[in-house]
Amino acid sequence: MPANIIPSPGTNPAESFERLLTIMNTLRDQCPWDKKQTMETLRHLTIEETYELSDSILDGDMDEIKKELGDLMLHLVFYTRIASETNHFNMVDVLNGICDKLIHRHPHIYSNVIVEDENDVKRNWEQLKLKEGNKSVLGGVPISLPALVKASRIQEKARGVGFDWDNKEQVWEKVEEELQEFKAEFNTFENIPVDKEKAEAEFGDLLFSLINYARFIDINPEDALEKTNKKFIKRFQYLEDKSKDLGKSLKDMTLAEMDIFWNEAKKI
Repeated sequence: MPANIIPSPGTNPAESFERLLTIMNTLRDQCPWDKKQTMETLRHLTIEETYELSDSILDGDMDEIKKELGDLMLHLVFYTRIASETNHFNMVDVLNGICDKLIHRHPHIYSNVIVEDENDVKRNWEQLKLKEGNKSVLGGVPISLPALVKASRIQEKARGVGFDWDNKEQVWEKVEEELQEFKAEFNTFENIPVDKEKAEAEFGDLLFSLINYARFIDINPEDALEKTNKKFIKRFQYLEDKSKDLGKSLKDMTLAEMDIFWNEAKKI
């Protein structure tokens, strides 16, 4: 079987996108692996690619961001090709669909609606979604979202229809209230065991209120926590390396010894 002609690189977005579509069609028709894939088999790979993009964004690595965006673009094209094979929809349907949605959801740009700021835009967006048939403002929050991200999205959507605190001071009072209620679950008599279910519920309330406060001071809680995770990993791995230099295992070191290297890592 003769080799396929390799599509030339595009000189503009339309040509480059057409090149990707051509390659996708060829792979789907001829590559044993690509031919076997379904939306279900691609799903977990797409989730992985999304997290890889997230990592590269937090690292500020523009080269990696470019690569990961390409990987995600491939997945979007792949899903659409699969759907076209069963005549459910094709790329034209997908692209026209999102264009029509953006036009409809931005009446302050494509119509005569007047907005004062981004909050007005968000409120209009949620109201339009309800008019389109959504039964609940919160209906658009994916069930499978990680809990931290889901809490942020729930609060943002509630705010979009005016259900929100007036200022960050009120939210902080709620944080302190929830913290005291969480602590109260452990201030029991010595012979009375902690009610784990109630403590868990209070901890959830505390987290939810902290996420709410983060929103008021324009901090993305998911990004903040992930940056802390990365910082901890870097410092802990420094600690591991230093223990190896001493010919020791971490479990054989005292906490005081580990603290010395931990403090060194904080200065790097």
